[in-house]
Amino acid sequence: MKPVSSHSVATDLWSDWLLHERYADDPDFAKEIYQTVEKFTDRVLDFAQLNATAHLLDVGAGEGALGFRAIQKWGPALQVTFTDISAPLLKLARERATDKNVLSQCRFIQASADQLSALDDASFDAVTTRSVLAYVDDKASAFQAFHRALKPGGRISIAEPIMLYSAIESMTLRQRYEENPERLEHRLMHLWASAQFPDTPEKIAQSAITNYSERELMQFALAAGFTDLHLELHIDVAPSVSRSWDVFIGTSPHPLAPSLRRIMNEQFTASERAFFEGLMRPLVESGQRMSTTRMAYLTARKPP
Repeated sequence: MKPVSSHSVATDLWSDWLLHERYADDPDFAKEIYQTVEKFTDRVLDFAQLNATAHLLDVGAGEGALGFRAIQKWGPALQVTFTDISAPLLKLARERATDKNVLSQCRFIQASADQLSALDDASFDAVTTRSVLAYVDDKASAFQAFHRALKPGGRISIAEPIMLYSAIESMTLRQRYEENPERLEHRLMHLWASAQFPDTPEKIAQSAITNYSERELMQFALAAGFTDLHLELHIDVAPSVSRSWDVFIGTSPHPLAPSLRRIMNEQFTASERAFFEGLMRPLVESGQRMSTTRMAYLTARKPP
């Protein structure tokens, strides 16, 4: 999969992150990101157990990576309905469908994951999401909507990041700073973390991106009526892919988070920025900076 051209797309919060801040507008890093996305996408599709004549509902489709990958894998008889809350991203996905000459296999509907009333009951063979439910306040309603839209025997296959643990790390950094307020590195590390993830139990409980774990995803699916549930939590710890300092500070971990560059510019003094760069830049450029990814893969079936 190649990085997406966005020359004709008016941006919103979601499209701006997906097409720019996710990889800091760096084409080399974008290639690495899209290779990783393709691995996530293939795993979701494998779990979906599609066939060549299936009708797939791709919720939160973004630029269409998952749906177009499904068409590539299963061919011209597969039908895909793309939904997304972002009008710019749906416009881009439609343009991509036209470029790929698969527009006749595609339908595009603007809707949030928990508001799918425009879709007919029992009309899809599979429902997929990838990093979508993390941003939905009412996840229980989203699972109920998936269940309603599926044909009897249909499957859900979702891949969702588990960011609760990043928030717990943010809370730990807050505690460390409060215990040693004279340590400048503790203060700056906490400012960085807390700008991107909640840092108190109350904030964690109120935030859609952190008030659930893989266990809650399983419970939402069970409560909606799904059966034959299978969940895998994949935790990968590895050196950060990019060793560019500019890329490192130009990216953000999710659409609701500011980039580290913005945090440094808005919350650090000039001397603090210099201190922080001296602390972190050698780790980034030497490859010693580690990155952790936590992704939950959940599959389930609507009873026949």
